[in-house]
Amino acid sequence: MPRRVAQLLIGLFLYGAGCALTVEAGLGVDPWTVFAQGLSLRTGIGIGWITNIVGFFVLLLWIPLRQKPGVGTIANILLVGTSMQIVLGIVPPVEGLWAQVATLLGGILVVAVASGLYIGARFGPGPRDGLMTGLNSRLGWPIWLCRALVELTVLAIGWLLGGTVGIGTVLFAALIGPLVHVALPLLDTRRRPAARRTQRGAGRVSTGADATVEPAP
Repeated sequence: MPRRVAQLLIGLFLYGAGCALTVEAGLGVDPWTVFAQGLSLRTGIGIGWITNIVGFFVLLLWIPLRQKPGVGTIANILLVGTSMQIVLGIVPPVEGLWAQVATLLGGILVVAVASGLYIGARFGPGPRDGLMTGLNSRLGWPIWLCRALVELTVLAIGWLLGGTVGIGTVLFAALIGPLVHVALPLLDTRRRPAARRTQRGAGRVSTGADATVEPAP
């Protein structure tokens, strides 16, 4: 349990930090950050604090969808935007195209690893992911359609409000899925103990040369 809690907290902090790097790159951000950025420009409230506020209101949408939040859901609302706001206040402005590209790609990579950490901790989905699974459960629409409709809607609204849409938005959409697909199996706290038990069981019944093979740590 302590390891899972630590993994959750580190993952959520890194998620916000990765999003902050994509913002600093200035080449376009993911749909929900475009939305938060647009609201931030219109209200004068920091984009990180807006991210937390949006997460809270998205959570309210779970009520008619009959979704139940987990510890990870609440932690997501509290930590991701806070981390983003802190990192945005620390990281200096990025100048030059190559520096922007490097910052963008680094941010996407950090978000992917962070996703593997907090999802792998298994404390419940984030408010935005829960909204999509709730729509799938209540309406019967496929997950990909729910995700596309929700993210295209917030992307359009955020862009109209002044959020940054660009090549970074496209790269985020193209890269984040494959990168999380790689990261999640490596960081899934439920999968790894199961694998260790299987290997240890195999070690107990093996003979001859196989008996000298140590189980994975």
